[in-house]
Amino acid sequence: MKRIPIVSTLIVLIAVGVMLRLGFWQLERLGEKEAMLARYEAAQATGGEVRWPEAPSTMQRALYHRSRLDCRAADTPTTLSGRSAKGEAGLAHVVTCIDAEGARRQVVLGWSRDPAAPAWSGGVVTGWIAPGPRLVADPPQAGLDANARPDPKDIPNNHLAYAVQWFFFAGVALVIYALALRKRLHERTPRQDGLQ
Repeated sequence: MKRIPIVSTLIVLIAVGVMLRLGFWQLERLGEKEAMLARYEAAQATGGEVRWPEAPSTMQRALYHRSRLDCRAADTPTTLSGRSAKGEAGLAHVVTCIDAEGARRQVVLGWSRDPAAPAWSGGVVTGWIAPGPRLVADPPQAGLDANARPDPKDIPNNHLAYAVQWFFFAGVALVIYALALRKRLHERTPRQDGLQ
């Protein structure tokens, strides 16, 4: 009978170990994502206003809080597909807000079905800090309708599905290798067949 191939077995076991580690890592990320989403929902529920974070490292903690920007000027108007506060599909009107220090921030002025850029040259804007980052104006500006409020539930949380996939891949790899190994161990060489 043939012996178990050591190198092939080690390679398969290492690959399975890596897949299992990736599965457990996705479960860790699931817990982190759930905590982050709970933090975002709590921030939105308080409705308390925070300063616009200057450092990118502090932006994540500020998401879904209310904030304000003093836009001394506005340029590069553009539109993105968006939804109104009533759930209607249309366009979100976005401008680059330039503050007193010359920093450039993205501001979603409001929603409409009209793609034409509204006339808006700046001012104090209050609203919600959304991923991007951008400030979603609330109340809307430039005579536009209200955009849908940013919702943490829109952030995908598919880490559990990824974990299940990695565990499934590891299981499949073990089953396939076990079947191949079984076939190899049960095969006989021509010489052994001739002796029987």
